[in-house]
Amino acid sequence: MNYLATVFPKAGQRRLPISRDQAMLLMAAFNEIMLGLDTLLAHVLNNTIRPREWIPIIFGPAAGIMLLVAGLIALRNRKTATWLATAVFLTSIIVGVLGAYFHLIRGTLPTAPLGSRITLNLLVWAPPFLAPFAFAGIGVLGISAAWEEVPTGSGLLKLPFGRTVQMPYSKTRAYFFLVSLGTLVALVSSALDHSRHPWENPYLWLPLVVGVFATAVSAGMGALNRELTTEDVTIYVTAMVLLIVVGMVGAYFHIQADLTSQSTIVPERFLRGAPFMSPLLYSNMGIVGLLALLSPQENGR
Repeated sequence: MNYLATVFPKAGQRRLPISRDQAMLLMAAFNEIMLGLDTLLAHVLNNTIRPREWIPIIFGPAAGIMLLVAGLIALRNRKTATWLATAVFLTSIIVGVLGAYFHLIRGTLPTAPLGSRITLNLLVWAPPFLAPFAFAGIGVLGISAAWEEVPTGSGLLKLPFGRTVQMPYSKTRAYFFLVSLGTLVALVSSALDHSRHPWENPYLWLPLVVGVFATAVSAGMGALNRELTTEDVTIYVTAMVLLIVVGMVGAYFHIQADLTSQSTIVPERFLRGAPFMSPLLYSNMGIVGLLALLSPQENGR
């Protein structure tokens, strides 16, 4: 069922050229490329990028291109394309976990007394240890989209060689949980970043409140083991739209903070100032959340 049509009836009158899973895979490919670019901008602050820091920079665009190639292969051989995409997503998870580890150890004091080696202040000012988990999140989302659910809504994933795996819930509910988890990561990352500034600024509370709301709503949608009602979908869509709007507004404020008083663009300010791409993670999760409402049928209806 196309749940988006319960709120926007015209959405159910049009046949989509791609299925929901294909749309998710396209989002994953786009996100891999953008993460590579975002990592490049973040790591270039060191003036000299260390060898291991090139891993996500190179992997992001390469993974995006390989996923697009897998999409073309899927037109003739879905199994081969699925294996290729799965390999990319598994590697993305490894890259994300390793990146989070490297960021975390940069924010610790190994020679400090026990209890002082990791503190909240260190995590606030250290490289964002949650940021690399975006690679891992894309990997989990992509693997969920790559394997076909047969029959639809059963949670039974069809694997090669005639094998299957039974998930504890349907793929649609799994998407809701992944949206909740991704939004939670964006929320915590935003809160740590904004903790560097006085919370008297009311705009800093906006992503916090909306992030908590969207995290709770999407988790609640995944927990519902029944047919979704119009009210359920309306609240969820509202949360996702708020994520998109807050992300765009946040990007605008970050860009304004990076401009000079004469609105002049100074590249150094964009590199060392407010990360103008970070708020768009909210918008990204909002879009993924809306895609989760599309029909799970392979023909996109």
